[in-house]
Amino acid sequence: MKRRESLKAIGLAGLATGLLLDGCRPETAKGPTPPAPANAPTDDAGRQPFELARDKELHAATFFTPHEMATITTLADIIIPKDEKSGSASDAKVPEFNEFIAKDMPEPQLPLRGGLRWLDLQCTTRFGQPFVACAAPQQLEMVTKIAYPKRATPDMQPGVAFFNRMRDLTATGFFSSKMGMADIGYVGNSPNQWTGVPADVLKQYGMEQA
Repeated sequence: MKRRESLKAIGLAGLATGLLLDGCRPETAKGPTPPAPANAPTDDAGRQPFELARDKELHAATFFTPHEMATITTLADIIIPKDEKSGSASDAKVPEFNEFIAKDMPEPQLPLRGGLRWLDLQCTTRFGQPFVACAAPQQLEMVTKIAYPKRATPDMQPGVAFFNRMRDLTATGFFSSKMGMADIGYVGNSPNQWTGVPADVLKQYGMEQA
């Protein structure tokens, strides 16, 4: 798999496209604003009681089985591994983010669960055991078959669709986390210290003594 710089370009480009298309759907525009990701800082200021109640309900619920979560964790860390700059996807709690999204937005539930089962079936056929139980080289061999759409054979297309979705979710979860934002150097709006109008500007307008 390509390292972090390439993954940023692939993952964030796919994410931007996905968000653009999703924003154009009428039903999305009418729906409530999704809660903050599970790995985002908690800030209840200004939130309505029904929003807080919904978040509490979603966090208390469980969608993926322990085996599915283990598979998602392994895939996420293959997509964004730990390196000398920052931790892996699982270090940034991306699997928990994926779980939250699946509960908050039911649309990807069937594709994700179906994709996880497809992956296990392929690995069981090839290696005699499910994906998460395979050795690392076997896991990478399987991922390589579905990670590059232009190279994938026709029988791998279901896996390609699943992996594209998983890669987008993983990139979204990682780069919206504190760790991911630090990784790309994103600062956002930061408070600054006001020390008054600069001296050269005051001089320009003859207001040095003002």
